[in-house]
This record gives sequence, C-alpha cells and structure tokens, in this order.
Amino acid sequence: MKPAPEGQDHAVDVGFYHLTRTPLEEALPALLGRTLDAGERALVRCPDAAAVMALDTALWACRDPVWLPHGSAKSGHAARQPIWLTEGEDVPNGARFLFRVDGAGEDDFAPFTRIFDLFDGGNPQSVQRARDRWVAMKASGHNLVYWKQEERGWKKAG
Repeated sequence: MKPAPEGQDHAVDVGFYHLTRTPLEEALPALLGRTLDAGERALVRCPDAAAVMALDTALWACRDPVWLPHGSAKSGHAARQPIWLTEGEDVPNGARFLFRVDGAGEDDFAPFTRIFDLFDGGNPQSVQRARDRWVAMKASGHNLVYWKQEERGWKKAG
C-alpha cells in the first residue's frame, strides 16, 4: 500500500466507473445495493440539486435491488439514512463510501475509505474530466482502479 496522500491520514481506494452501456440512474442502484450488503453506508455526491432530485426519484423506482433506503436534505433524518444524496460537502450519515457523480465535490476524502467515481462515457467532457481526476489522484498517492461497464456488470480494466 502506498503512503497516505499529504494532508490525509490514509490512502483511499478509488474506483473509476466508466458508464458506457447504461445511464447513472440504472447503474448506481446495483453498486449501492452491494454497499448496503457489505454493511456500509454511502454518500452520493451530486453536481447540483437537480441531480439529487433525479437520483432520489430513480432510487425509489429501481427494481433491483427492490429497496434502497435513502434520503436527502429534502427528506431529512440524515443520521438515520444508510444512503445520503447531497450536492454539498456534508457527510451527516457517517458514510465511509463516497459515490462521486462526475467528480462532484471537493477532493477532501478524509472521512472515506472507498470512492466510486462514476462518469458518463458518452460525454467527451466528462471523460476528459475523469482522466484529469485520475492523474491528480494518482499523483496524490491514492489506490486507483479503472472499471469499464460491460454487457453484464463491470470489468476491471486497469
């Protein structure tokens, strides 16, 4: 394991998830379901309030897993939510897993042990921003893995 990045007490495991077959609203529920199955809490950091609302609706409507308990500032009860949707830097549910939608938020990963950086492979600007984040995180000493979406699930590609 590499030493912790400067200013942090630990290196973080960062997975870059390249969405090539389905939109975020279809890919994210399975990842969140596995997070809950592992006994972890999740924070989903979105770029704006509209994205928080869209994901909130999508998570209530998803069929697999059947139920993803979650909340946002709109619904409240943050400390009790196993999945918290936000556009801010708050981590009110004590999550250790951060799901970053297209790099949303600051690069302070101190409270987290694992980062899921999801980006839209159909958007050239999103792909370039993900490449830039990869370079910066690698230079900071984080443990990086690249996952590409396959017909069924994800394939570790780097």
